[in-house]
Amino acid sequence: MKPIKKIATRIAIIIVVLLSYTTTWAQDAVVAAANPDALFTSSVAKLNKNKQVAYHIVKDLIECGHWELADKYIAEGYIQHNSNAANGRAAVVKFFTEILKVKPIPIPAKMTSKVVSVVAEGDLVVVAYVKEEKNVNTGKAYSTTWFDQWRILDGKAVEHWDGATLMH
Repeated sequence: MKPIKKIATRIAIIIVVLLSYTTTWAQDAVVAAANPDALFTSSVAKLNKNKQVAYHIVKDLIECGHWELADKYIAEGYIQHNSNAANGRAAVVKFFTEILKVKPIPIPAKMTSKVVSVVAEGDLVVVAYVKEEKNVNTGKAYSTTWFDQWRILDGKAVEHWDGATLMH
């Protein structure tokens, strides 16, 4: 066998062996906070107010589907950076109620979403959540992190970002 072919064969074998080991390596699970409600507070008044807007968006709207309350927390001219929903409060409400067909459930005293962290800086609030997924190659479940970020002005979300890609 020619030296270059030998090297290429050895490299191919090494790659196959390494790839086979990657499916057996452990991944640390993403862990939610024991009390997610506590993460939505701050000793700084402005940040506390902004975190509370995000809290109600997550708990009342996203978690419990009470989109009839959207005008309390989302500005009419809401800018949406998620490619699945159009700009504007009405478009976001339509996306959740008519496209996803979310039905409201009673709003609990405490949040049930698996929140990892809440970070507020200036007019931005970022909420990170535990997200459960399946490995497309192995079918094994694993956890990762999802996020939502809002720009809050005058007590309402005016802009939103997340990690969404187009729905098929």
